[in-house]
Amino acid sequence: MFATISSIFTLVCYQPLLNLLVFTYNVVPGHDIGLVIIIITLIIKLILYPFSKKTIEAQKAMNILQPKVDALKLKYKDDKEAQAKAMMELYKEHKINPLSSCLPLLIQLPFLIAIYSVFSTGLQNGSLDLLYPFIYNPGQLNPIAFGFIDMAKPQVILAFLAGGAQYWQTKMMMSKRPEVKGDASKDEDMAAIMSKQMLYMMPIMTVVIGWNLPSGLVFYWLLLTVFTALQQLITLKKTKELPVEVIG
Repeated sequence: MFATISSIFTLVCYQPLLNLLVFTYNVVPGHDIGLVIIIITLIIKLILYPFSKKTIEAQKAMNILQPKVDALKLKYKDDKEAQAKAMMELYKEHKINPLSSCLPLLIQLPFLIAIYSVFSTGLQNGSLDLLYPFIYNPGQLNPIAFGFIDMAKPQVILAFLAGGAQYWQTKMMMSKRPEVKGDASKDEDMAAIMSKQMLYMMPIMTVVIGWNLPSGLVFYWLLLTVFTALQQLITLKKTKELPVEVIG
C-alpha cells in the first residue's frame, strides 16, 4: 500500500513539479536558478491561490470569533457536552466551519513535500531521471543564483530572512482582543501566551530548520511566505469590514 501511495505521489506531484523546474530552467535566459525559483513559486502560488485564500479568511474569522468561544468555554467549563454543543451552534450561527482553515493546508501539504524533494534532487545530486520525453535534459542544474549564491548549500542570511517573513505573516493574522476582567482573564491570559509562543516559535523553527537546508529550498519558502503575507494584506483588507457571517 505504501508503495502505491508513493507511486501516486511521484506521478501526480513530484514528476510534474520536477519537469516544470527543468523546463523553466531551460527557457530562462542565462539559466539562472534564482529566477527559476521565483517563477516556480509564483506558478505554485497561483495554482494554490483558492485554497490559501480560503485558509486566510477562515483563520481571520476564527480570530474574530475567539472571544465568544472563550466565553463559552468558561460558561460551560464543567459540562463538556454542553460546551461542544454551544460552540457548534455558535459556528453554525456565524456560518463558520472550524475545519475550513485546516483542509486547505492539508491539500497544499503534498505540493510542499514534492517541492522539497524536487529542489533537493535538482540542486544537490542532479538526478533528472523522471523527465518527460519532450523536456530537454540539461544533465544537471547550475545551482548558482544571481551570479553569487550557491542554492545547493545552506545560507544563514536566507534562513533569517525566511524567519523574519514568517514572523510578519504570523503577526498579521493575530487580532488584538479586548481586556477581560475577573475569572475569564485567566483563560484570556493563557490564550495570549499561546498566541505569543506561536508568534515567536514559528520564525525560530523556520530559522533553525532553514539553517541546514539547501538555500534553494529556503529561498522558495521565503518567497512563498512573502507572497502569502501580501495575499493576506489584500484578503484581510477586503474582509475586515465584512460581518463574520459572510466570512468563511
